[in-house]
Amino acid sequence: MTQKVAVLGTGKIGEALLSGMIRAGWAPADLLVTARRQERAEELRTRYGVTPVTNQEAAKIADTLILTVKPQDMGALLDELAPHVPADRLVISGAAGIPTAYYEERLAAGTPVVRVMTNTPALVDEAMSVISAGSHATAEHLAHAEEIFGAVGKTLRVPESQQDACTALSGSGPAYFFYLVEAMTDAGILLGLPRDKAHDLIVQSAIGAATMLRDSGQHPVTLRENVTSPAGTTINAIRELENHGVRAALIAALEAARDRSRELATGNNG
Repeated sequence: MTQKVAVLGTGKIGEALLSGMIRAGWAPADLLVTARRQERAEELRTRYGVTPVTNQEAAKIADTLILTVKPQDMGALLDELAPHVPADRLVISGAAGIPTAYYEERLAAGTPVVRVMTNTPALVDEAMSVISAGSHATAEHLAHAEEIFGAVGKTLRVPESQQDACTALSGSGPAYFFYLVEAMTDAGILLGLPRDKAHDLIVQSAIGAATMLRDSGQHPVTLRENVTSPAGTTINAIRELENHGVRAALIAALEAARDRSRELATGNNG
C-alpha cells in the first residue's frame, strides 16, 4: 500500500472512503484530499491525518485519483485536471451516469479509467460498490479499485453497459428502503403506536429480514411464504399491496432511475 491515493471533492462519501481505507491499513501519509472549502480540508487533516492539496497538486502527486464530485461539476473538474494528469494515472469516477468514455476523451490518451457506483451505506461500512473498466483499464486497475472500495463494503464487477441499471438498484436503493420505513412508521402511528416504538419495530424487522436474505440462501418468495399463513394477517396485507400496485410501482420507479442515469450521461443535469 505504498501508492498515493487522492480523493477529490471529499464530501460524505469521500470521507467515508478515507476513513474505511485507514481502518483497512492505508497510511494517512499516502492519502491526499481536496475540498471546495479550506476549512473542510483542514477538518479532514485534523480528523484523519491526511494531506490537503489542490486539485492540480493531486493530479501531479497521486498515483490514483478518485473523483467524488457531483455529475454536474465533473466537466469543470476535468477541465482543471486535464493538463496535469499523466496517462499512467488511474482515474476512478464515482459520479452517477457519466461513462468512462467521457473521461477518456478529456484526459491524456491511454489514461485508465474505472467507473464505480457506490451508495451511502459506505458511511457504516456496508456499501455496495459496482465497478466497471474503461477501455484502457486492466485487471490490475480493477483489483486496485476493489481494494479501495472493499474497505467500506462489498464490491461487484459488471460490464459498463449495466451501470445505469445498477445505479437504479443499489446506487439509489437505500433511499427506497428509507422511504418504505418512513411509510411503515407512519402506519404504526396510525395504528396507535408511539413513533419511537414504531420506528424500532420496523428497523429491527428490516435488519432481520436483510440478514435472512443475505445468509439463508433462500429465495425471497420462499422467505415471504414462510411468514404468510392461510387467512392470516400477512396475506391480507400482501393483498392490499397488490391491489395498490406496489410491485408495478417499484418496477416503474427503478426504470425511471435507470433512465435518469442515462440522461446524466448526455449532460442533461436539469
